[in-house]
Amino acid sequence: MAVVTAPAIPGLEAAFDVEARLGRLEDHGATRAGHRRVVPIIGGRVSGLFAAEVLAGGADWQVVRPDGAIEIDTRYSARTATGSHVYIRTFGVRSGRPEILESLLRGDPVPPSDYYFRLAVQLETADPALTVLEQSIFVASAVREANLVRYTAYRVT
Repeated sequence: MAVVTAPAIPGLEAAFDVEARLGRLEDHGATRAGHRRVVPIIGGRVSGLFAAEVLAGGADWQVVRPDGAIEIDTRYSARTATGSHVYIRTFGVRSGRPEILESLLRGDPVPPSDYYFRLAVQLETADPALTVLEQSIFVASAVREANLVRYTAYRVT
């Protein structure tokens, strides 16, 4: 007789922190996908499980939904001190009361507890020393500041 066991209950362990510096928001208006906004990523840093410089050239391709929530879709690159590249992609949602989201859009300081900002994080690299990045699932809790997004990514165990 086979022994039936339950799957492991996932846990979270802090893996790395990201600070992504942002350029000026580009409002594309109402498109077939919804209200489209693009926010350039112009630099930053990663620390923790790996250390790297966030490179300019990425962006957050946002869609503002009719309920006011913002669908997040970022793609950008980081370079380690040894010259290896890490491709970072996040997708998630930022939501909250309309007046809170308007304050964030203006760049006003807003306590992170006043809004919801969560991400799934995918990583890709050719560096054999960083293969753990491609063999794990990461989720993150993020904070939006005037010209910066900060998040801590957690490895799902």
